[in-house]
Amino acid sequence: MANNILIVDDAAFMRMMIKDILVKNGFNVVAEAADGAQAVEKYKEHQPDLVTMDITMPEMDGIAALKEIKKINPNAKVIMCSAMGQQAMVIDAIQAGARDFIVKPFQADRVIEAISKTLA
Repeated sequence: MANNILIVDDAAFMRMMIKDILVKNGFNVVAEAADGAQAVEKYKEHQPDLVTMDITMPEMDGIAALKEIKKINPNAKVIMCSAMGQQAMVIDAIQAGARDFIVKPFQADRVIEAISKTLA
């Protein structure tokens, strides 16, 4: 059975890139969100198996959204996505409950490795 994934990124191009990687590898993208507030709503609506969450977004950033999702489901599996050089934010995200992180630009094998490991 395909795992259901929610993709969260304020850049449509980044959502498209990661969606392409996931779909080609047999994952089911149930929804996409462009900011943290949308992410929380989509999480409630779809209850995905995993969320890929950008850190830097307008409205509500990825770390705030991660904390909200963890309130809804303490066992939520969230992988953070960040650009190079955001190590401090990544540490904050891991402390807030993120399972892993992937760096942009996305490397397909690293994305699949992180997701497979987190879902295992």
